[in-house]
Amino acid sequence: MIPTPVRISRTLVTVAALAALAASPLLAQQDTGKAVEQQGIRIGITYQPGVRPGMLVLGVGPNEVLDSIRTILARDLDYSDRFEMINLPGGDSLTIALAPHEQAQGGMFVNYGLYQALGADFAVHVRAVTDSTVSITLYDVKGHGPRKEITLGLPSMADPAFRMQVHRASDEIVRAVTGTPGYAASRLLFVQENGRIYRIDADGAGQVAETPAGVKTFSPAWGPNGREFAYTQFAGDNGAIYVQNVVTGERRIVPPTANGLNYTPAFSPDGTTLAFTQSNGSGSDIYTYNVAKHCCLQRLTVGRFSDNLSPAYSPDGGRIAFVSTRAGLPQIYVMTSDGTNQELFAPFDYGVTGESHGPEWSPDGLHVTFHRDVAGSPQVFVMDVATRTVRQLTSTGRNEDPTWAPDGSHIAFVSNRTGARQLWVIDLETGRVRQITRIGGTRLPAWSRRID
Repeated sequence: MIPTPVRISRTLVTVAALAALAASPLLAQQDTGKAVEQQGIRIGITYQPGVRPGMLVLGVGPNEVLDSIRTILARDLDYSDRFEMINLPGGDSLTIALAPHEQAQGGMFVNYGLYQALGADFAVHVRAVTDSTVSITLYDVKGHGPRKEITLGLPSMADPAFRMQVHRASDEIVRAVTGTPGYAASRLLFVQENGRIYRIDADGAGQVAETPAGVKTFSPAWGPNGREFAYTQFAGDNGAIYVQNVVTGERRIVPPTANGLNYTPAFSPDGTTLAFTQSNGSGSDIYTYNVAKHCCLQRLTVGRFSDNLSPAYSPDGGRIAFVSTRAGLPQIYVMTSDGTNQELFAPFDYGVTGESHGPEWSPDGLHVTFHRDVAGSPQVFVMDVATRTVRQLTSTGRNEDPTWAPDGSHIAFVSNRTGARQLWVIDLETGRVRQITRIGGTRLPAWSRRID
């Protein structure tokens, strides 16, 4: 069971007082509702915890590498939405004073009583082990002992692998507390208004262009290993699907003899098959192609005066959700992966809600997200697969193109709620919404699986 943080409405402390209190065995019995005054500046701490465990990320001193790791960890843990982050005033100096330290008689002194008085259930500390190795320790405050220790051998800070290593450590800290890893070690692709595909880390940092300037692209989709992705590149009225390696930039056309317009690619969970939409003079239908064997183009739908598009595999690979206009307006349908048993998937109300687009399965296969028009504006919805109950997640502005984080608790989507189209993330457990991009004109995001 995840512990509930201690409820503290207001505590007054000083940096000088903290140093004096650090060795006091009576600290855990201190009346934290009163002001603690000693020489130094009096600092007010206001903390309003909820039902999530309190998390305190401790300072590391004047070390650029350690401070960068601490900053990334704190942001990742905050964005995980699984903790009440305890932010102390006074900058890093206060959290440095709180950090564990070596005792003269040996061993590490950890002031669990003070952490608990500040509302922390867990505390994270980063320290150097060698010139190229750091240790990240998660302390269980109420258990008075380490919960998890992670040792990292890090590349240089200029290497993109540096941030990903720290993101993985963040995810393991989340796993150690909740039993489920976070999503920090993942990436998103999106299309900018200039038609170029970009990649960013899950925290919104590390933006990199993946396709050349001046080339119009569309509908990026990650492969299951997080090291390649598929997308459509336009050439006149035609469009070909390319699969591109993220590291080397190498790419190939899939299928190699494609005609017409091929778009909205989706990898099967094992990465062997690519489903996509092909549009030509006779309409739009869904096809599959075996990318592992470079063969075996198969048509799954037959339009008959309707369009079928935007395939999305279920996590077990057994079913494909897709969009079809066979009932009039585009709506979400489902079929088995061989094209049989096609049926309406997400229920809708005639005359109340409009067309539906962009289905995507949650990582556990229990839900499907999509966007649907409500009163003329697209809004993000989630459907429970077992009951087919649909609920609306957004209502402010235009919200579309949802995509699942690998933790299954967060969804990224495009919204114009602040003006230009930006990427936003919503946490399904707390309802917290935050903005990822700040460049405008973004669309069609795709979230990778966790990158190991």
